[in-house]
Formats: sequence, C-alpha cells, structure tokens
Amino acid sequence: MPIRRLDPVLVDRIAAGEVVERPASALKELIENALDAGASHIDIAIEAGGRRLIRVIDNGAGMSPADLDLAVERHATSKIPDGDLSAIASLGFRGEALPSIGSVASLEIFSRAEGGEGVRIRVDQGLKSPVAPVAQPQGTRVEIRDLFAATPARLKFLKTDRAEARACADVAQRLAMAHPNVRFSFSAPEAASFDLPACGAGEDGLLSRLCAIMGKDFRANALAVEAAREGFGLKGFAGLPTWHRASASAQYLFVNGRPVRDKLLLGAVRAAYMDFLPSGRHPALALFVSCDPHEVDVNVHPAKAEVRFRDGGLVRGLVIGALKQTLAGALHRATPTNGAAALDLLARRNFAPHGPASWDWRRSPAAPANYPTPGDGSPVHTGFGEPAQAAFQGAFQDMDPQARAHDFEPSRADSEAPLGAARAQIHETYIVAQTRDGLVIVDQHAAHERLVYERLKSARAGSAPERQALLVPAIVEMTESEAGLVADAAPLLAEFGLVVEPFGPGAVAISEIPALLPGADAARLIRDLVSALSEDERASASLERRRDHVLATMACHHSVRAGRRLKPEEMNALLRDMERTPGSGQCNHGRPTYVELKLADVERLFGRR
Repeated sequence: MPIRRLDPVLVDRIAAGEVVERPASALKELIENALDAGASHIDIAIEAGGRRLIRVIDNGAGMSPADLDLAVERHATSKIPDGDLSAIASLGFRGEALPSIGSVASLEIFSRAEGGEGVRIRVDQGLKSPVAPVAQPQGTRVEIRDLFAATPARLKFLKTDRAEARACADVAQRLAMAHPNVRFSFSAPEAASFDLPACGAGEDGLLSRLCAIMGKDFRANALAVEAAREGFGLKGFAGLPTWHRASASAQYLFVNGRPVRDKLLLGAVRAAYMDFLPSGRHPALALFVSCDPHEVDVNVHPAKAEVRFRDGGLVRGLVIGALKQTLAGALHRATPTNGAAALDLLARRNFAPHGPASWDWRRSPAAPANYPTPGDGSPVHTGFGEPAQAAFQGAFQDMDPQARAHDFEPSRADSEAPLGAARAQIHETYIVAQTRDGLVIVDQHAAHERLVYERLKSARAGSAPERQALLVPAIVEMTESEAGLVADAAPLLAEFGLVVEPFGPGAVAISEIPALLPGADAARLIRDLVSALSEDERASASLERRRDHVLATMACHHSVRAGRRLKPEEMNALLRDMERTPGSGQCNHGRPTYVELKLADVERLFGRR
C-alpha cells in the first residue's frame, strides 16, 4: 500500500488520544489556558462526569477574532517566545489541546479581549465554523459537549460518572493549590462542589488554600518548608510524620506552578520520610519547586504531567535535605489529632442516649473532622446518662488492680517544659506528665526506642562507633541459612560496632558490641537482626534501607521495655530528651510516642465546661 497523507481531522483524533485521555485531561487544558490568560476568577461546571458537558469561564485577557480563529488550528500558540522550547514559562504551549478536543467533541468558544467585540467559534467533531460576533463579557467561555462522541470506543474505557467527576475535581484542586490568588469554583452533580475564594499572598495565603483543599486538620499538622540551592527554590508545607495516609494521593508536587507526577520528586519524598513512617503509609504534603525554565524540560509528554530536570540529582538532594531538616526541626512535635481521638474514644464509650445535655462533644476544638454534626443524619449523643465523674471512672473499671500510679511533686522547670513534668507511671509502661494546659501520656518504650535510634544514627554519621569487647564471645546457634545471612552482613554490622564472625556450621560468634548498647543481650540482638536482614533480603531493600533497618532493630532491642519501673528523675530525663530529639513524636515504626490531652477537653468530659 502506498504512503499517503492522513486526513487532518484523523490526525487531530490521533493527537487527541494522547492529549485528551479522559474528561479530566480536557478540563486541565482549559484551566491552564485560563491561568495563562491572567484570569483571577475561574468557574467550572461539568455534567455526566464531563462526558456530556465541560464548561470553563474565566475573566482573563480574552482573544481577538483573528486569535480565536487560529486558536483551534493545530500547533497555533502564543506561548513559545521566539520558538525557544527551552524557555517555556506558561502552563500550555503545544497548541494541540483545542483542535484535539474539537476533533472528538463539540467545542464552542466565546471570547472578548479588552476594548474589543465578543466573538464565537464552533468546532464540531473536527468541522470548523467561521468566527461570528456574539455578546460576551471580557474573558473566555469554553464549552465541550458530547466528548468522544466521534470515537465511541474511547467511551468504553471511561470510568463511572462519579469517578470521572472526582478526577475533574482533583485536577481543578491541584491547579488551585498552585494559584492561591485565583478564585476557583467547581460544580458537578456527581461530585462535591466547591468555591475557593482568592487567598492573600505569601505563606499564610498558600496555607489557607491548602487547608481548604486538604482539610482543616492540615493547618495543625503542617510544617513550613523553604530552601534554595543553585538557582532552585523549594517552598510549601509538609505534614507531620504521625499524620500519615494509606496512599500517596495527598502528595501534591509542583514545578514552576505546574502540577506534576514526577518519579524523581516522589522518590525524594519517600527517602526523606523513610525513618518516620510505618510500612505502607504515606505523608501528606504540598511542595513547590521553582527554577529557571531553561533548567527543566516540560516537553516530555503531551499531557505535560512529567518533567525532566537538567540536574536531577541537585533537585533530589534539595528536596530530601529540606524535608529532613524540616522534620528534624519539629523535634518531638506530633499530630494533635491523636489526643482528639483518645478523647473521642472516651466520649463515645460513656455517652448515653438520654440524659442531661451537659456537654456537646461536637463543640470541642479537639473533635475530629469526621465527628457527627447536626444535620448530617448521624446519631449524636449530647450528654451523659449518669454523673460525668462516674462515667469517666467507668472507663477504667477494667484496669488491673495491681497497677500503681507513682506520683511526686514536679520542679518548676519541668512543669514549664513542652512535655511537662512527670507525675506518674501507670502499669510500668506509660508516663503521665502534667503540662501548663493539659497532660501528656508517653509510651516509655516507643519514646526511648526513637531516642536510642537517633543516638546510633549520630554515632554512625561521625567517626567509627565505639565498641565494647565482650570478655567471652557470645556464641549464637541458628540455622545454616541464617548464619550465612549474618556472615554476609558482617561488614554492614561492623559499621555500627557489632563484630560477628562464623563459628562453624549454624553458629556465629559475637566478639564486640556497640558501646552505646551497654549490657545488651548479644544473642537476642543477633536473632532480632536476622529477622530484619531476612525481611530486607526478601524485599530487595537498598543498602541505605538495610542500614536504617539494622539501626532500628538495635534501638528497639536496647530501649526501655514496657514493665520497667522508672524513677521520677528517669522519667523527666526521658521527657527532656524527647524535647531535644528530632522525630521523637513517633517511634521507629511510625507509631506515636505520646498523646496530649488539653485540660479544657478533659474538663468537658467531667461536665466542668
């Protein structure tokens, strides 16, 4: 068969396969055009998940009749200065979106530039109509109807209207994050509508926009991130490690105002949080990378969701370093929602359906965001069925009668400290401390585990760790495969001061242990390490990950165990060390090390407020 030129409409439909993958893709292109036009207000409406209708109205610069006529032609754009693809400062630039959409849908555009007349153009399944005058305020209105009507096969690959509507909402929200000075409104029958007012400039305005999208709890859990290196800037907010998610859907990354899903940046985020999160959990954050357009290639894929940096290692190092420094600066800080959850548990357990309305838990500032509220159709109990004191006491009626709270008078310095002064130890496991405006409950094992871990990390970062020779080498028997695993890892273990060597088939000898682990049970430690090494081998973990896993195992092994009675000075020393140690708000496995309860909320439990 001879080679021939394809029909222009068919060419546009082929291009549309990459540019317009689903309704959300088309919506993204329209919003980017509105932002490039300098709009300060963007209204979005969709129907049937975007298949039936996508409408975007903006108050931007608008287009003249000549520009509108060219806008629906392939590769016609005003956004590439002097044809230089390495200096793209706009969101759109390819000149493919509108003609591609018009080839697979009914596209209608209304526009008016400042001082000009309103004009209209229509492209129906690739057939272009002439530009015609029309009444139109300054700005542009774009309507897409019957998307993929000309390519019904594409419709089969779309998800439900609800799922497509949520994808459209996500696109709008991501672009709204990057442009907090623009008002965004979104309406759809199948998804939650929203209206985001324009926010002020600076850090406060950005945080307000992020909280409007990520939830009001983000403000209490957000850490400001700001760094710069060799022409690259980084700013944004990162969530506390104890405020994690089951998926990475709450990770928002931007490059020069463009939402991206970049593997390099996602990998940098994982590396920065590696020490803090439980397995399978993900942080919530919004990070904005800025740089000279010449330093990043945005022309990697027609969807423009991928980028390529000229110096990827520099950007990765900037993100990891900034996040680690920010998390370290947070020291012992942990999410306040843990305390709210604890109070919520008590309230749910002790509320009765009837009784005096002494307290409405929904009014508590610590109440979780998803707690039942008036009018949502969920049952809400507003009072205790018996005196509050008796109800609260009932929460502890199953407590071991052998438990003892050893209390004592705190010093003024300890009382004024962030984690307060230790007042009691309960079940030889939990330390109860009194703060200026509440109380703190600390898991002594989890807290000390993090402290030991950070000390071991610091020792590794410096010179070779000090070792303590054993008077008699400890011989540990195990299976031959386990002994081989330990022998293979001997150089790695020696980095941390643990010297092991084979001792016949199915055994190893431990001759030295880290000086930071005095009195450690060497045999038990090596058996714990075998489990960690086996897990890393199955997961094909990186060398750095294996190092961290070894450190975490050592720290867990040597930390203060639950069931050990502590003296008052030991408890206060633990609290003060937590306040000075980065990441001490969670243990090495990502669990919280303490819960803080505000006095005002405790008083509400007793009906005092």
